[in-house]
Amino acid sequence: MTFFKTALFCAILMIAGPAFSQTSINLGAINADSTAPLEITSETLNVDQETGIAVFEGDVVAGQGDLRLTANYVEVFYDSATSEIIRLFARDDVTLATPTDAAEADTAEYDLEAGTLLMSGDVLLTQGNSAISSDSMRVNLTDGSAQMEGRVRTILNQGGN
Repeated sequence: MTFFKTALFCAILMIAGPAFSQTSINLGAINADSTAPLEITSETLNVDQETGIAVFEGDVVAGQGDLRLTANYVEVFYDSATSEIIRLFARDDVTLATPTDAAEADTAEYDLEAGTLLMSGDVLLTQGNSAISSDSMRVNLTDGSAQMEGRVRTILNQGGN
């Protein structure tokens, strides 16, 4: 009977999905510290001193505090005056993970100055045994809130069902 209820719920969501244009969620207690060290590992690194852009390619893992961003390609943008990292752009198999949540997308842009993350293209967010998919997700890393837009589909599992 549980399978039937789940299948019916999914079917209703698929039919009603286009009617929902956005939803807001909370990503828990993400308190990203943009001043924390940012560690990046990859297969290759190319740096262009003139543009202030570093390109990491191949199994890229970027970590800052509890946040982990993985992708096949990551561009890191530096402030020309201070040499501080101001923004990261990732594409190809992008995953963002915290101790309690995970999100996947085609691309991600992490603005360290603004404390925001924008994930776009086939976004899938999992929180425990619940999942939300959409076309894009904008996360405020200061307060942990997020907004998802475009073909939002939600499966919320309550308790141990």
